[in-house]
Amino acid sequence: MTLDDLAATIAARKGADPDTSWTAKLLAKGPAKCAEKFGEESIEAIIEAVRGDKAALTSEAADTLYHLLVMLTACDVPLSDVMDELARRQGTSGIAEKAARQP
Repeated sequence: MTLDDLAATIAARKGADPDTSWTAKLLAKGPAKCAEKFGEESIEAIIEAVRGDKAALTSEAADTLYHLLVMLTACDVPLSDVMDELARRQGTSGIAEKAARQP
């Protein structure tokens, strides 16, 4: 499964019955709840990275990616927009890219 596949599955569940789909349940709670869940999963991934537990980090990273895509969907930001932004930054030093951002 690719991130595109997962993003498409999440988008398809946007209008599903929240009683039958975890994704639909999250999306029905709105962008703020989706962002909260993304934050929780991100913190769990950080904890496992610090602990050095590769298996747990792998699992938490998968959860984090899923919840990132749910949050993007809740905010009507397509994954393709994120990928386009990454492509735009490709070949630019991270230091230069960060310096060029508007304050």
